[in-house]
Amino acid sequence: MSPDDLKKQAAARALELVRPGMRLGLGTGSTAKHFVDLLGARVAAGLDVLCVATSEATQAQAMALAIPMSTLDQTPELDLTVDGADEVDPQLRLIKGGGAAHLREKIVAVASKRMVVIADDTKLVETLGRFPLPIEVVPFGLEATRRAVASAIAASGAAGEIKLRLRPDGSTLVTDGGHFILDAHLGRIEQPEALAAALNAVPGVVEHGLFLGIASCAILASSSGLKILGTIE
Repeated sequence: MSPDDLKKQAAARALELVRPGMRLGLGTGSTAKHFVDLLGARVAAGLDVLCVATSEATQAQAMALAIPMSTLDQTPELDLTVDGADEVDPQLRLIKGGGAAHLREKIVAVASKRMVVIADDTKLVETLGRFPLPIEVVPFGLEATRRAVASAIAASGAAGEIKLRLRPDGSTLVTDGGHFILDAHLGRIEQPEALAAALNAVPGVVEHGLFLGIASCAILASSSGLKILGTIE
């Protein structure tokens, strides 16, 4: 099975959790895209749901599929958010933000009663940090913020290169919220809670990609079947 087939399997299992009348958060990224496609087919067949997107890209995809959409201002409490992850550990701690949407993804996830992660099993790690940690920052004072971020990382016991995320054409990537992203290449994050707290205290940091205590379940697809972390129902 291809990685794409595995992502579809995880998305299909998550779709089984959707009930008529639910208010859903729709994630961003290649795996979440499969979930939105499958949901669109269910909506076309008569499923009644109301959804909030975590990015402009997901919003456009959902609207093209005629999925009923809302905003968190109009629908501030959601039943379920289904989203992907760049890394997940056995304690359901995540790194997200490879798609530059982790600020909105975290806001939507926290507004939901439950967050379910869908991914292929290559995203499961014993220790977070192999995937660079995205840190969304305001453009003003970028170098000062970068230095403060480096100090926060060091204080939490981690270390690594911090790079400004660029687009393929070499220009600075700008998020949907108008911010920049610093990617911290740390290798291992032994104390994710300490790092999250340190980053939260840095002026200029809007949000980071550590999702701690947010996901209630992860559906991980492999060639040998689905693995469930946490409580799925």
